[in-house]
Amino acid sequence: MSNRQSSEPLYRGIVPPLVTPLADRDKLDHAGTQRLLEHVIDGGVNGIFILGTTGEAPSLSYRLRREFIQLVGEIVAQRVPVFVGITDTSLVESLRLADFAKEAGIDAVVLSTPYYFPAGQTELIQYIADIVEEISLPLMLYNMPSLTKVWFEIDTLRTLTQHDQIVGVKDSSGDMKYFQQMLALKELRPDWSMFIGPEHLTAQAIGMGGDGGVNGGANIYPQLFVDLYQAAVEQNHQEIELLTQRVDRLQQIYTVGKYASRFIKATKCALSINGICSDHMAEPFNHFMPPQRAEVDHILARM
Repeated sequence: MSNRQSSEPLYRGIVPPLVTPLADRDKLDHAGTQRLLEHVIDGGVNGIFILGTTGEAPSLSYRLRREFIQLVGEIVAQRVPVFVGITDTSLVESLRLADFAKEAGIDAVVLSTPYYFPAGQTELIQYIADIVEEISLPLMLYNMPSLTKVWFEIDTLRTLTQHDQIVGVKDSSGDMKYFQQMLALKELRPDWSMFIGPEHLTAQAIGMGGDGGVNGGANIYPQLFVDLYQAAVEQNHQEIELLTQRVDRLQQIYTVGKYASRFIKATKCALSINGICSDHMAEPFNHFMPPQRAEVDHILARM
């Protein structure tokens, strides 16, 4: 697939990085997945990204990942685009997951840099070229240096603009200077969708020329983030300020707990409190205990 002839990005708006509702070890919460998907779609989101960071992808078995892809594809039934994370330490496993996603009717795949041993930029360019050559779905790149230890450097992204099948970048670095440099690549690829990860930066990113947000909080309050995106597109500064204050209040749940996984725990906890899905975490991570759950409940009550 090529969208290079287009001068417009293929994807825009709010795309929640979906949590993976779990009932137990290696067991999906099917009813919770259905409720969560209906909740975000009813909230007006423009797509759904599964098996990313918020989806605990590296902690899930390959069998469960495939089951989740199949389940989400069936429930969404092409109402909105579905993106599937295929990041792995093994190129072969990434390719297998991309093939499975294609068979399940998924729209695009998302790939970050392989983690554990840090790849060099020349290695990364070749790695992406090899993957693009072997997959048939559009590919979104995912810059997540805090967890993978490796950036997609701007010169690397510039080199990768030659691949028609790459449709954009999701940046979760939180570095807005980098994001600005990323946006400059639209001169070469105006069809690239440029998404921001950190939700408190969404309005700023849209104002700079970005195309949307892949915001974890949209699992909980999808309409809030859809409204914020719309206000940013319309440059309605009064509405942006009002909605950003609400986003900032929601972000307080991410300060609960002390481990790095608290962002996912807090999101799942909030969804559990709201009766949407289980807050079970993939091992070795634990869901919030009653004291932390009470803190999240208190923050949500003030929303």
